[in-house]
Amino acid sequence: MSFSSVLTNRNFAGLLAANTILGAAFPIQLILGGLAGLMLAPDPVLATLPSSVQTFAGMLAAAPFSLLMGRMGRKTGFALGGLITLGGAIAAMQALYTQNFTLLCAAHFLMGAGWASFQYFRFAAGEVVEKNWRPVAISLMLSSLLVAALVGPQVFIAAKDAMAPIPFVGAYAAMGVIAVVGLIPLAFVRMPVAKRGTPDRLASRFAAFAALRRPAIKRAVGIGAVSQGVMVFLMIPTPIAMVACGFSADTASDVVRWHIVAMFAPSFFTGFLIKRFGAQTIATLGLIIIVAAAVAASLGITAMHFYGSLIVLGLGWNFGFIGATTMLDAAVTEDEKAAVQGANDTIIALVSTVCAFAAGLVVSSLGWAALALMSACLVLVALTVLALNRFALARA
Repeated sequence: MSFSSVLTNRNFAGLLAANTILGAAFPIQLILGGLAGLMLAPDPVLATLPSSVQTFAGMLAAAPFSLLMGRMGRKTGFALGGLITLGGAIAAMQALYTQNFTLLCAAHFLMGAGWASFQYFRFAAGEVVEKNWRPVAISLMLSSLLVAALVGPQVFIAAKDAMAPIPFVGAYAAMGVIAVVGLIPLAFVRMPVAKRGTPDRLASRFAAFAALRRPAIKRAVGIGAVSQGVMVFLMIPTPIAMVACGFSADTASDVVRWHIVAMFAPSFFTGFLIKRFGAQTIATLGLIIIVAAAVAASLGITAMHFYGSLIVLGLGWNFGFIGATTMLDAAVTEDEKAAVQGANDTIIALVSTVCAFAAGLVVSSLGWAALALMSACLVLVALTVLALNRFALARA
């Protein structure tokens, strides 16, 4: 199989199209969570509660979706995720019509659960191509989220007042349409049938979870969790820190936009780098780049410091996260895949949730520079553990 055959692979193309369309819903969810929450919350302190509930739901749904896909197939899991997202969008529209904040939180819980299923597109991409092209397929699948990140906010702008006089109802309706349209390309995808183990093996789910103790899998999960967690730890409080430093909200938003571009744009070549140098090498390089980004962020509070550090942070996350995903894909067997991938995404979501909540506390109490240095220290600890682990393996 050549690179051109990967691009012309009908199954890969269908997954790529579906992920691009469905991914456009996520930026809309992020924007609406705060704005609709502020409009309906009984207290401004609770304005971000819908977004927090959404993140929590993603953490809870990650493992069940993986197990469901292992039993009934990827397409079933993606379809269910799309339908749950549609249900959440409809519930949010009703919440705005009735001015019901509790229903809005429930709606974002559903949307967060639906989004958890879409995280497995990156693993599905590796299952429809030959083994030696899996890093490229995984990387290209994540690159589609660059398009989604750029298109989603534009959809929000175009649709937010489409069902006036109530603000944002049109944006939720657009998200429901996206959830349905995104499932259409999946009709043309034929996923390989999962190989099933023996009945005795399948009788115990703990057998697969025991694989998490293997060094190769622990390294992959650890690098993925650190890459995602520290990225969230630095990204979430960036707008707060910038506004506190005197920058406008528009400038802060632009910094985050370029950070997102830096997260996904390198995906067009990250897979080829992994194919050439190896997944763990690129993942480790990603962690080193994240350290550089955190140190740069701590050195000043000019626009150049914020733009530069967040762009470098996006590049480091890309190398670390895609490298870790490829490492995990190579380390698991078919019988272990559903349980281990579910556990991996649950751990990553848990770390991200903790980091998201902790970031606001740290930046408000200790300041931006302290948060940046703390981020660098966390990654340096991870790099030290990796180095000691490699040294121990070399001695053994």
